[in-house]
Amino acid sequence: MATTDVQAVLDELLAPTPLSIISLSDEIRPQTLQSPKRNSGVSDVSADVLEKSTPGSIEADLAHYKELFSKLRFSYVEQLTKEKFLRAIISDPPPIVEAAENAAFEARLGEEKAALKAQKMEVEEIVGELERKGRELSLRYESIQLRTEELAALPAKITDLNTTHNTLSSMIPSPALNPSLSLPLPATQSLLSQRRAELEVLDAELAAFEAAVPAKSRELEMLEAELRPLEVQKEALTKVAREAMRRREQGEQGWGNGIEEQGRWWRAVEAGLRELMEHEV
Repeated sequence: MATTDVQAVLDELLAPTPLSIISLSDEIRPQTLQSPKRNSGVSDVSADVLEKSTPGSIEADLAHYKELFSKLRFSYVEQLTKEKFLRAIISDPPPIVEAAENAAFEARLGEEKAALKAQKMEVEEIVGELERKGRELSLRYESIQLRTEELAALPAKITDLNTTHNTLSSMIPSPALNPSLSLPLPATQSLLSQRRAELEVLDAELAAFEAAVPAKSRELEMLEAELRPLEVQKEALTKVAREAMRRREQGEQGWGNGIEEQGRWWRAVEAGLRELMEHEV
C-alpha cells in the first residue's frame, strides 16, 4: 500500500465522529417512538449536557432520577387514590362494590403485580446487560482511539526508518570487498554458527588461561626471587671483569710492569721455598 493510501485511510479514521447516547438512541429507536425535535433552548442544553457527561456523572444522575421518580410515583398514587375516593363520595348515586367484586379485583391486581414484577426484573436484566455492553464498548472505543493515534504516527516513523536504512546501506562496504556480506540466508546462518563455535573455543581457551594466571604469577615471583641474587653476582663479576680489563690495558701501556716483575719474583720465591722443603723432607 502506498503512503498516500495509508494517509487517506488514516485521515478517514481520524475524522471526527461524535458519539453520544442521544444520537445512538435516535438511530436505534423506531420512528414511531422517536419524539419530535423541539427547538427550545432547554432541550438543546440538555442534549449538550448529555453529550459532555461522563459515566460517573450519568450514574449519579440515574440514581437521583430513580429516587425522584419513586417519590413522584408515590405522590401520583396518593393523589389518584384521593381523587377516586372523593369522586366515589360525591357521586350520585354512590357506587356500591360487593365483596365478591373486591375479591376478584384483588386477585386480578395480584396477577398484574406479579406480571409487572416479572417485567421489572426483565427490564433490570436488560439494563444490566446494556451497562455491561456500554462499558465494554467504551473500553474498546478508547483502545481504538489509542491505536488510531499510534497509526497516525506510523508514516513519520516509516519515513525515518527508510532514511536510516538508506544511510546505513550507504555505510555498508561493497560486497566485492567483503563477499560474506552478499551470502544467502542459509550460508549466512552456517557462517554465523561457525563463528559462534570458534568464539566458544576461544572463550574456553581464555578461561583456561585465566585459570592458569595465578599459578604462573606465583612461578614468576619465584623466578624473580631466584634471579635477584644472580643479578647481584652478575653485577659484581662485571665490575671485576671491567677492573681486570682496565688493569690489563694499563699493563699493555707500560703501567703494570712493576706488578708483573713483583709477581715473577714471588713465584720464584715460592718455587725456591718448595725445593727447600722437598730437600728437607
